[in-house]
Amino acid sequence: MCGRYTRYLPWSEIHRLYRLTAPADVGRNDAPRYNIAPTDEVPFIIAADDGDHKVRTGRWWLVPFWAKEMPKAPMFNARVETVDTTPAFRDAFKSKRCLIPADGFYEWTISPADRGKDPWHIFLPGHAPFSFAGLWAYNKTLDVTSCTIITEPAGEPMRQLHDRQPVILDPAYYDAWLNAETSAGDLKGLLSHDIDGQLQFNRVGREVNSAAINKQPNDHFGLVGPINPF
Repeated sequence: MCGRYTRYLPWSEIHRLYRLTAPADVGRNDAPRYNIAPTDEVPFIIAADDGDHKVRTGRWWLVPFWAKEMPKAPMFNARVETVDTTPAFRDAFKSKRCLIPADGFYEWTISPADRGKDPWHIFLPGHAPFSFAGLWAYNKTLDVTSCTIITEPAGEPMRQLHDRQPVILDPAYYDAWLNAETSAGDLKGLLSHDIDGQLQFNRVGREVNSAAINKQPNDHFGLVGPINPF
């Protein structure tokens, strides 16, 4: 699964992943985020009318276009095995696919010493920016734009930490993933082109376990600093 992620690199670094042409997109200066949690507002990338890319923002917890109320079931991840058949995701999978910019995410293991949850920050070599494969939706009744991250069974090295991982899509397949003309039969094949095998990770402090402290967001650069787990 993917229940927290980071996006702290300057927007200029993230921008290099995409073909953004709108002045508002190119000139973005989003504040760095070190502990993005479900239901937070996040930017995501969709195909523009001219074939390039554009930025939208939405709630990280998908609200299907047909929902009459905000869903209470966890909708921040969509499993690749069932994303095309689950009612909450199948319409977005067909026609509203997106990329979600990030530069890391968190996963947890259980400490044998005290049974507490030990967080790990997971990233690509050099802390390079990347994109989760995602879906998005707009619900007119509730006036909510939202998105979700697609997950898959974990491979190496992630299975050392967890049995699932987010799909980090190979940039060579960004356009095919976003293209509304891509055949539905080809979509799952595209998701097999991930770069998750390049992932690295460090133990970080347990402070990251809380998305908020005293009702204030727990979101600062110290959260991603590695610690010695021993």
